[in-house]
Amino acid sequence: MGDPAARRALDALHAKGVNFDPERWGKLTPEHGWHVDDYCQPLPAEAPGPPLAEGSWQAARRLMEGYEFADPTIVRAVYYPDRPLEHRDMLLQGRFYGLRFYFGVRVGGVNDELRTVDGRQARVWGWNYRTLQGHLEMGQMDYEVWKWLDRGAVEFRIHAVSKAADIPNPLIRLGFRLFGRMMQRRFARRACQRMAVLTSAALAGPTRAGGATTRPLPRSAGELTVAPATDQPATRRRLARHHRGAGPPGTGPP
Repeated sequence: MGDPAARRALDALHAKGVNFDPERWGKLTPEHGWHVDDYCQPLPAEAPGPPLAEGSWQAARRLMEGYEFADPTIVRAVYYPDRPLEHRDMLLQGRFYGLRFYFGVRVGGVNDELRTVDGRQARVWGWNYRTLQGHLEMGQMDYEVWKWLDRGAVEFRIHAVSKAADIPNPLIRLGFRLFGRMMQRRFARRACQRMAVLTSAALAGPTRAGGATTRPLPRSAGELTVAPATDQPATRRRLARHHRGAGPPGTGPP
């Protein structure tokens, strides 16, 4: 990150547009060739009522603001942390068997609302990003943390709408056709597992969780931030157990 090329690549995203039409949201369906995926990861519950100041919902929100839920062995993001989250440009580095792919996304919006579903109320906070020109995919990913006010249940949710973009390089096009969906699902599942572990570690406090705190731990280089950050040792061990299948899985498509 000391290389100015990272800043130039990030700045170059400003001139790129979204590579799909968000206004056609109602047409982004499986019937029109789009993948639609939903995942829901339970997080530590709270007492019923509004989110607690130092509770699970707020801890998850802080982790989401720093993109800490992403597994750094799959995706890392570079962005300017001093710029507002809404409409933020992010340079993503995808990792696959030693290969590195760079592509851009832009935050399309931030929501904070009281939502009613089947007569129940939930406090929902989240944000989404949309793929930019040059990305291997087209589409949008929404990340949200929910708290059901009647029972205190807290959830991390991912909603993804995607399809392959026009990839000129035939080798990359073939690779994405063979492995793209597998990596999409792997990213989402790991994100759910990671959010569960990091939220629990944040609530446990710095003494009992190997130095973990309730705030994201980004690594900075100048004005840029690279996220996710390196995990604390105790948290890394817990994540490793989850990735081997010992932890609670996120729900969603197989």
